[in-house]
Amino acid sequence: MSDVSDWWRTAIIDMEPGRITFRGRPVQELIGNVSFVEMIWLMVRPDPPAAGQAALLEAALVAAVDHGPQAPSIAAARMAATCGIGLNNAMATGLNMLGDVHGGAGQQAVELYHRADTAETPLGEVLEDWIAEHGPILPGFGHRFHMPADPRAPRLLDLVDRAAAQGVCDGRFARIGRDIEAEIARRKARPVPMNIDGATAVIFAELGFAPPLARGLFCLSRSVGILAHAWEQTQQGGRNKGPTPPGYRWTYDGPPEG
Repeated sequence: MSDVSDWWRTAIIDMEPGRITFRGRPVQELIGNVSFVEMIWLMVRPDPPAAGQAALLEAALVAAVDHGPQAPSIAAARMAATCGIGLNNAMATGLNMLGDVHGGAGQQAVELYHRADTAETPLGEVLEDWIAEHGPILPGFGHRFHMPADPRAPRLLDLVDRAAAQGVCDGRFARIGRDIEAEIARRKARPVPMNIDGATAVIFAELGFAPPLARGLFCLSRSVGILAHAWEQTQQGGRNKGPTPPGYRWTYDGPPEG
């Protein structure tokens, strides 16, 4: 039996008929006493959050729930809903759009912040090394839609500053983020403000979440918007809606007919 019972090993949950515990805490003691954000933390990390830490994590999750049908993940979920599939399928369609390019900048920004935090070289050299490895786009800065600035980032950074003043976090990743922002502005001779990915990455780094968890947490947050849009589209109806109205056609650049 040990070969069978040890096939899967987990420190997250233990249960038997009539008993469920999460990291040693009975589920009935968690229900009604622990917030959903605190439960997320408890599931992915063994250390329970302090009240200020949970509030900061919640702020990051609230900020990233949605960015409208222009976001590929939201558009895909809405198109999927018009194909007659269920909400869970539509949600999975949208979530599966989240990867390195769409949805991955938060993880990449945390990795960049960590590199800057541990580097023995000046920040400018850290950025040059990053650009040499990953290309010219620095994750977490600038936005193709929100110009001159992403309205979510300053609010999140303000909350980090307040949390640091209260001892909830030490604020060093907020300083690193701002230093990178200043260095980019110096190089380009114009502001390139921190965006939502850079600001939530500051929070995830301040709270001690590993970079891959930054992406997972973003997916949790964005799944709320994906659910909302899939449900709204289901209520609106429509069948087999593509990315553009039927009267518009794509550009054909193949060989001529005949």
